[in-house]
Amino acid sequence: MVRTKDPAIRSLLIDRAAHMLSTRQPITLRSLVAGTGVSTMAVYTYFGGMDGLWKAMRQEGFTRLAAQLDTVSPTPDPIHDLAALGAAYLSNALASPDLYRIMFDAGFELEDAAAADATLHHLVRTVERAKTTGRLRPDVAPLELATQSWTIGHGLASLVVTGPLPHEALAHGTPLLTALFTSAGDDPDQCRRSVERGWRPTIPS
Repeated sequence: MVRTKDPAIRSLLIDRAAHMLSTRQPITLRSLVAGTGVSTMAVYTYFGGMDGLWKAMRQEGFTRLAAQLDTVSPTPDPIHDLAALGAAYLSNALASPDLYRIMFDAGFELEDAAAADATLHHLVRTVERAKTTGRLRPDVAPLELATQSWTIGHGLASLVVTGPLPHEALAHGTPLLTALFTSAGDDPDQCRRSVERGWRPTIPS
């Protein structure tokens, strides 16, 4: 009889390993499962061993990010949506800070690099919509602007989640994104209103 794998155990092991790494605790099979009620065999059952756990851990960060971005429903205002996607990025980083630290660590391989790239394409598609609706200039390169927008979100996330800045610093996202999208052709006043409505990261209590 084949036992059904429990996704809660998989998540437990991933989150625990990510936390141990971020707090610089030595990780072994025994230390990983200590106090969890899970046996060391679970690491092999769910990941095929420690090497598989490292890959799954980084991939899980992008999986959760993709799920968070999917919660942003498109509206008739693509500039609002770009800001909302940035806010969702921040919300994911704040909700899973240990995994966020690992997502961009090239020392860990990804199980599916294409799935990670797909998160950026949420932004690319939304920039394309903004061009189609006339909010941005026709000569704007969607991938370039999406990358610039992502850089703002990633910079703020890194400084707040893993760095010295308080949560209040996330408010800088509004003027930064407004300046970026205005430089790409949007009307300044309309852009600011759109970004203000969309840039609302969820800060854990």
